[in-house]
Amino acid sequence: MQENELIRWYPRLYHMAEDGSFPSIHDHGLMSTTALLDVYGICGDPRLAIEERLRPEIVEIAKDGLPNAAIRDNKPMSDSALQKCLQDGLTPFQWYKILNGKTFFWLHKKRLHKLLKAKAYRDRPHTILTFDTASLVAAHRDNVLLSPINSGATIMNPQPRGEGTFMKIADYPFAERRKTRPLENALVELTVAYSVPDAATHLLAAQRVNGNEIEDLWRKTGGDPHEGL
Repeated sequence: MQENELIRWYPRLYHMAEDGSFPSIHDHGLMSTTALLDVYGICGDPRLAIEERLRPEIVEIAKDGLPNAAIRDNKPMSDSALQKCLQDGLTPFQWYKILNGKTFFWLHKKRLHKLLKAKAYRDRPHTILTFDTASLVAAHRDNVLLSPINSGATIMNPQPRGEGTFMKIADYPFAERRKTRPLENALVELTVAYSVPDAATHLLAAQRVNGNEIEDLWRKTGGDPHEGL
């Protein structure tokens, strides 16, 4: 896949964050779980429990001088399902750590809406961030990897995953996958390693979604008023 193809087919990126997290993301950037644990100085067994284990619920972390942070659950996975679909000798613990070292973006609204309607998330509010793909990729292309699957879910017929799941843009077989799949399934995730400290630079809109109610939290000055959901 060429970078210009990525931008043409998927001009927007979407990220679902915890309700109330927008001010911190705007000021300090979008951080992976690993980056948050580093910033908050979480070490030892408490870190292992967050970074290398299943998190059935949101985990709150705190540090003097910093606002409390919420690390989202990863309940769409399970150890038993991962053991069946992981390749290359990877263990569930290793897979959790791989995912926790990345920031994730959906490339299609259909994927985002499906997540918002999922049983685990539909009854509570979320912050939805819409980014400009061209801007974000230009700034972080060396740390961008693409995935053909929802790498953080093993619900219903979990897809195989392993060391080759995340690919550089130039290595991604988009044309081949597009022959047999709709756009939302030809490419599923875009990831950036560790963090996107300049997230606000690439942001187009931030919205709070609670069921069918959508509230604008922020919009880029002079931007399209219809950006986002």
